[in-house]
Amino acid sequence: MSERHTYRVIVRGTWEGLTEEARARLIAEAGDHGMASMRFTEEGSLSYEPSPLKHFSMRYVVVSDPADGDEMAAVVAEDRAEDTLRGLGYGFGELRSTVTDLDTMKINRKSRSRR
Repeated sequence: MSERHTYRVIVRGTWEGLTEEARARLIAEAGDHGMASMRFTEEGSLSYEPSPLKHFSMRYVVVSDPADGDEMAAVVAEDRAEDTLRGLGYGFGELRSTVTDLDTMKINRKSRSRR
């Protein structure tokens, strides 16, 4: 059985070519996609500010073989984001990702002398 790593991926992008209907829907649903909605999930969570309606981010959890590395986790998350955004009828530009491997993250704990 191979080891699996859990990655948290933030996919960022800009809205492009939004139809008036898509723009109106995003603005109307903005309350559901603010700071309080930001969670890392397999399905992804979309967040954006309605004014100006320019940038967005999506947060994903990707579980994969550590040999595939951060690059593969980014590709998987970006593919999921593209599928979701296209499915919703939202136009977007180039996506970029930030990946954190939770299994290799170093946790700095306070020493007793610093408490």
